Amino acid sequence: MRTPRTTTGTGTHTDALVLAPNARNTDGTTSTPDPVETEETPDDLTGPVEAVSALSHFKTALIAMVIFTLTLGLLSPVVMTGIAKIAFPKQAEGSVITGPDGKVVGSELIGQTMDPKFQPFYFANRPSALASNGTPAPYDASNSGGSNYSQTNQKQHDAVATNVAGVQAANPNATVVPADLVEASGSGLDPQITPESAQLQVAAVVANRVQAGQKLTATNVQQLVDANTEGRTFGILGQPRVNVLKLNLALDAQFGKPQVP
Repeated sequence: MRTPRTTTGTGTHTDALVLAPNARNTDGTTSTPDPVETEETPDDLTGPVEAVSALSHFKTALIAMVIFTLTLGLLSPVVMTGIAKIAFPKQAEGSVITGPDGKVVGSELIGQTMDPKFQPFYFANRPSALASNGTPAPYDASNSGGSNYSQTNQKQHDAVATNVAGVQAANPNATVVPADLVEASGSGLDPQITPESAQLQVAAVVANRVQAGQKLTATNVQQLVDANTEGRTFGILGQPRVNVLKLNLALDAQFGKPQVP
């Protein structure tokens, strides 16, 4: 049985020692017990530990999952989308490009293929190595990727040689072929070419359109190329580039669509 704690004039101290009654010795004397032996231990001050059931853990985990799912899977995307639509409305909608009739014709971020029948009258984009189930699917936005061939791979050598021959056939005046016209991009979706690649194609585009009955000169088309050439981002990032879709739309807007049989 515990004995009451000692007190002082200022009240009871929580760290006071508990003293047991003086013990009487056999010879009739009394002795005082060692205070250290009667000091309360932490076990005396704490109650029994209540066991936590597995169901309690499950409830806690379930509540945390619901909170994070709603916050990160619903609330956060809605808030970020709302901010993007206010601050960057065009980019938030996919950077779409519309034609003269107001209909969406593509995106600034994704290149396009063109029917070979019409390609001679327009600027060509760079090659795309995308394929679906083994079938070439250039600029398929649902399947971004590159060929993953190294520079020493024979298939890469063959593809580049084929592309060089195609560029030279379409542009007889080409003495030097820019790399971006014969090598696919890493994503297979790049919508831009270098200004040098655009300038290389000016003569062929003009000649084919003149043959189709249109009146235009190389100077006219070169001015469109210059007008659609974008500089480095913030003046330091990336390289000067030409968006092929925008350039071709500008070509049709100024000279009309060629009459192709």
